[in-house]
Amino acid sequence: MKRIVLLIFGIITACSTSSNNEMPDDLPNNSNNGTNQEWLIPINEIKDGGPGKDGIASIDVTKFDSAEFQTFVQNNELVVGVIYNGEARAYPHAILNWHEIVNDAFNNEVVTINYCPLTGTAFGWKGIANDETTTFGVSGLLYNTNLILYDRNTDSNWSQMRLQCVNGNLIGDSPEIINVVETNWLTWKSMYPFSEVLSRESGHYDLQHYDRYPYGNYMENNNLFLFNVNPLNSTLPHKERVFAIIHNDKSKAYQFSDFEEGNAIIDSFNGKNYLVVGNENIINAFDLSDNYSNLNFEYCFDYTETFFKDNEGNDWSIFGEAISGSRIGEKLSPTKSVVGFWFAIAAFYPNPDIYSE
Repeated sequence: MKRIVLLIFGIITACSTSSNNEMPDDLPNNSNNGTNQEWLIPINEIKDGGPGKDGIASIDVTKFDSAEFQTFVQNNELVVGVIYNGEARAYPHAILNWHEIVNDAFNNEVVTINYCPLTGTAFGWKGIANDETTTFGVSGLLYNTNLILYDRNTDSNWSQMRLQCVNGNLIGDSPEIINVVETNWLTWKSMYPFSEVLSRESGHYDLQHYDRYPYGNYMENNNLFLFNVNPLNSTLPHKERVFAIIHNDKSKAYQFSDFEEGNAIIDSFNGKNYLVVGNENIINAFDLSDNYSNLNFEYCFDYTETFFKDNEGNDWSIFGEAISGSRIGEKLSPTKSVVGFWFAIAAFYPNPDIYSE
């Protein structure tokens, strides 16, 4: 254990930068420390992760390679995939493991991609705090072994899995979520061959640095926890990756094993109806409003952008956009959802429902 912890907390950053996609230059320069003593989470359960504030360096100046020409990401490697403002991008876990936060710009609109390696959870949210554009950094603090971010406008602290500002001037605020998916590189590049992929030329490490995983056997050891988790639910293996829909303070988990070879299901949870569609490599879910509740959906992924279809003959993408047929351009409503380790879902949203056929 001692060697693993030393490896984790031995993360260092370099000072060089290299980029073809810089942040907008109108970010406020607010050095005022807006934190206070009030927290929305138990103070005695907030842990110091070790490296300190910004000790794990966010990537604030991004560079991308084209999917066609990149040579580092292997087909089975996990990536976080985003389509926003007409741009498709993938962020490899191998890079996110070391940086946790990427502050990116999509047509000059800042989006923060944040990933917590200890809970296996990724979100995308708009770079807005206090109604102004901002970037986010790694606070160095953890709650339930999960990332706490801070915004660089007000220095307020944000719990990733709670999706809430839990301390500071903006306490109680929620980020504006954008839809992301998590899958392997082969699936993503098959759907979006024109995608860009975050380059290993991060300005922090040499290229080979990202071949190493910083947390030892953490993912494989089901009972290894570096920090306390409360409550700890053993209904499923602690480190099993599940897809979860979050609604208010409740969640429902879907196991990837229920989607082997593809599946599209209509399910009810917490008073709402959802379409959940996916396979063993990727799952996404959509809120079924009245406009779409009478449609019958069928999984039909053939390694193109079309991921499922309906009985009217429309083809739909994994992001719930009709890409052909009479409804072309229409979009299903995304859910608040995430892929993560089972223990994290159950800690932040206790006693989750678990889907069963």
